[in-house]
Amino acid sequence: MRILVILMLIGIVTSLGSALVFIFRDQGQGKTRAVKALSLRVGLSLALFALLIASQRLGWIDRL
Repeated sequence: MRILVILMLIGIVTSLGSALVFIFRDQGQGKTRAVKALSLRVGLSLALFALLIASQRLGWIDRL
């Protein structure tokens, strides 16, 4: 479980970084690559949030 969460966090940060690169590289042209990268980041963030909530409710992780 811990490895999955870490991999998803790495994916979120990577997507955010690639969107930043696309914004600087495209310079005024269509921003579709940046929008897709940011959409992927939002999707991964929502999936991670849902995974953490479900894991806590199913007892896979304990409360601190």
